[in-house]
Amino acid sequence: MSDGVYDMPEEPRRTRRTGGRPRALLPTIATLIVLLILFSVFTDVWTQRLWYRSVDLGSVFSTVLGTRVLLFVVVGLLMAVAVVANIVVAFRTRPRVALAPSPSPGFERYGDLLQQRGKIAIGVVAALMLVFGGSAASGEWKVFLAWRNRTSFGVNDQHFNKDISFFVFDYPWLRVLLGFGYSIVLLSLVAAIITHYLYGGFRPSAKGQKASGAAQVQFSVLLGLLVLLKAFSYWLDRFGLTTSDGRLFTGISYTGDNAVLPSKEILAVIAVLCAGLFFANVVRRTWLLPGVGTVVLILSAILLGALWPAALQQLRVRPSEPVREGPYIAKNITATRQAYGLERTQVINYPALTTAKPSELLADTEVLPGIRLIDPTVVGPTFEQLQQVRGFYSFPTDLDVDRYKVGTKVNDTVIAVREVQIDRLPAGQRNWNNDHTVYTHGYGVVAANGNQRAPDGTPVFSEKDLPPKGDLGDYEPRIYFGEQSPDYSIVGGPNGGQAVELDTPEGKSGGDPTLNTYQGKGGVGLGSFGNRLLYATKFRDANILLSSRVNTDSKILYDRTPRERVEKAAPWLTPDGDPYPAIVDGQVVWIVDGYTTTANYPYSEKVALDESTRDTTTGRGTIAQQPSEQINYIRNSVKAIVNAYDGSVELYAWDESDPILKTWMKAFPGTVKPRSDISPQLMSHLRYPEDMFKVQRDLLAKYHVTDATTWYQNSDLWRVPADPTAVTSSDSSAQVKQPPFYLSLRMPGQTEPKFSLTSVYVPNAERENLTAFMAVDSEASSPDYGQFRILRLPGNLQIPGPGQVFNKFQTDEGIRTALLPINQPSSGARAQFGNLLTLPLGGGLLYVQPVYSVRTSGPGSYPVLRYVLVSFGDRVAFGATLSEALTKVFDTNVQTNEQPGGTTTPPNNPTQNPTVTQALAEAQAAYTAAQDALKAGNLAEYQSQVNKMKAAVDKAIKAGATPATPNPTTTPSGTPSGTPSTPANPTSPPSSPTG
Repeated sequence: MSDGVYDMPEEPRRTRRTGGRPRALLPTIATLIVLLILFSVFTDVWTQRLWYRSVDLGSVFSTVLGTRVLLFVVVGLLMAVAVVANIVVAFRTRPRVALAPSPSPGFERYGDLLQQRGKIAIGVVAALMLVFGGSAASGEWKVFLAWRNRTSFGVNDQHFNKDISFFVFDYPWLRVLLGFGYSIVLLSLVAAIITHYLYGGFRPSAKGQKASGAAQVQFSVLLGLLVLLKAFSYWLDRFGLTTSDGRLFTGISYTGDNAVLPSKEILAVIAVLCAGLFFANVVRRTWLLPGVGTVVLILSAILLGALWPAALQQLRVRPSEPVREGPYIAKNITATRQAYGLERTQVINYPALTTAKPSELLADTEVLPGIRLIDPTVVGPTFEQLQQVRGFYSFPTDLDVDRYKVGTKVNDTVIAVREVQIDRLPAGQRNWNNDHTVYTHGYGVVAANGNQRAPDGTPVFSEKDLPPKGDLGDYEPRIYFGEQSPDYSIVGGPNGGQAVELDTPEGKSGGDPTLNTYQGKGGVGLGSFGNRLLYATKFRDANILLSSRVNTDSKILYDRTPRERVEKAAPWLTPDGDPYPAIVDGQVVWIVDGYTTTANYPYSEKVALDESTRDTTTGRGTIAQQPSEQINYIRNSVKAIVNAYDGSVELYAWDESDPILKTWMKAFPGTVKPRSDISPQLMSHLRYPEDMFKVQRDLLAKYHVTDATTWYQNSDLWRVPADPTAVTSSDSSAQVKQPPFYLSLRMPGQTEPKFSLTSVYVPNAERENLTAFMAVDSEASSPDYGQFRILRLPGNLQIPGPGQVFNKFQTDEGIRTALLPINQPSSGARAQFGNLLTLPLGGGLLYVQPVYSVRTSGPGSYPVLRYVLVSFGDRVAFGATLSEALTKVFDTNVQTNEQPGGTTTPPNNPTQNPTVTQALAEAQAAYTAAQDALKAGNLAEYQSQVNKMKAAVDKAIKAGATPATPNPTTTPSGTPSGTPSTPANPTSPPSSPTG
């Protein structure tokens, strides 16, 4: 052969070799991607297993994983088999000749290609269906486990006479099965239509017959199944009406009972008949009867499902709605009070006296020491500045309130944990070793008596310093698990090895920092290379694999916040948004209240959990917001305890009668301990849960009414007032609810003060006067624990609410004058109002509010308590101590039995000095004039008045007043001064003019 002839076959071979490289490379890349995905999934699953084993809850992991895998396999395979079977049937029954030509010349090539690659195509479809169906099903593991382990409520619903458990456990699972049934049949129908279309068995464009006989049979069966599922859906809808949201309430209404419910039953029968017509089409093979049946079903759904209920509502219900809806409203009231635990609510008519006799005050002297003056939402910076010790320690923004027995007395105590926060380390100290192996834990608890203040206005600490010392006893101070712990830390080491974890900045007698090696049982071991590789992958940090700080005895601590650990240990619980620390049996523990909830309790009113629990503390600092979900049943079923040293999680059954708790205890046997295992010391620190109380107080604003007619008229509707200390807008929609307060108080009928959770109500109208005071007994050891008591105030009396009292405090001339030295610009400080507390006293209601002084500039500023404001009836007063303020407001000597180390009596009242009085009056007048000048844009006059105000204040100081701790003044005869219609705001300095 010539060279040219010889070269012709060689060229294609070279082309095939070069073209084969990318074809070989693509499978390799795809394989690597699949392996990486599988390794990532394995890493997540295996590290989860290791975490659960580290807290001795491996059974929770295995139960959840086993259930998810079971649902994935069963539902995924069922979906894959159903879809693939319909494709195979459609392919095998394809006609030899297409009913009509292909819509495009290249269309048939797709069918030929799929036929050639049939097994691959079927495999891809099956895999997709398996993943799609299995993933959706595995996400329903909670619904399945609850149904499988369901427990009877022992109470029947008020309409169908079925046990409540059917609605809470059976109904949701039936809905899930119905949804999967719809998905399987619909996907099978789509797959059959596509296959028949590809191979000519179904052509809508064909003249005459548009589907082959085999296609008609397959379509008829699938459509019949679809309509049959619709019939089942109509049948289920009947039970769903018990939890449907209506215009007035949740549950079956008059229209629902007399129109919607019968229509669902009729439509279910029509749907069954229509499904029969589709199945009959397998034999008759004419679409006339199924088409007629479908039209009848659609028209029936419109007439019976929409027009009939609307007509009944307009013509029969609307003209006499209170009468028609009355019995159904009564069912809603009964069910709501059952589902939210409000049946024991006691409503007491309270006289709300505006004056109190000395004898009545004497009877309540035991209550007065329990009035908490230290506001946990204000003094966080004070704790931090006085007890932080080093910059890398921190305290939360909002502290917690608990009770501790010191000697023979039990005191309300403001408490916080000193935690490490590596974000506060100087930039030069930030490196991997410091972040993850040195600064691993916080140290100690700081606590202050709630009703005491030091002479300088700071809290009186009952536990303080490093190392800790105080009245709370000995305990393990190291905090490895807390609300502000690092995302992960590597701790531990061999016995006798060099310690690297910073314990305290210096020893007991000063000197070098003390170091520690973690000895707790918590954490996952990193002794093996495999574990190090898994966690290096999980945290995307190669240092875990490479660092010499990681040894055979090292452990990794992660998922360290109390809420995280409880959510993982009991994934069926909704934890409270605010865990709180306590010292129990020599250990610092976090106490987390756990809730069981559902949205399927018949007739019970639904609420949005996040909205009901939101107030001015929600989402601030470490207080978490609840998820956005609807509920209509809640129980504080579990008290969870997280050890701050070793991270162990203990779950104690609290509401042992809760059927939902019993259900989950059957699903996860051995994970929840009985209530009898709670130690007496732990019991003394348990309290009524805050988030559940918020939900209940929202409902009691309306469901304190048990008469259906009154409920319908909304004539006795209440609401929780906005927090007056946080309101920044006159728009009511922008105002956030006042938080509840933990206080020790005595309600009418009680013989001694009880630790309680309290709140107040105002009318639902625009008025802000007080309508009711509510408290729930929060002492876990008390037989009255959980007892709600509402003091209902007379409707013919105008009792000021929190907003009105706060306005009085701000506009009272005596208080304004006393706060002026604090707020004046030259003092470099401002007044900060604390929590406005309300409590029954002497037959009336007493308001108490602490006022703090805070420096406005410079590092290290923190609030200190300066004054206590009180209001009773129409009278307001203030003093440096609670005793002094009460003595003024009641015009009698009131002793609060304040404990030693508390407040000190201030020197003589400076307002008895006429020079001081005159100077402060001049300062107030200059302040008002300066504000007016600023509003008018007259900057020269503004500056002139500010200078006059400063001169007047300086004059007052020289005459005896002090700006740092101004002495209390009193209003004439103990009564409030006149309130101007548009008062200036003396609680903030005059605004500075801008350019």
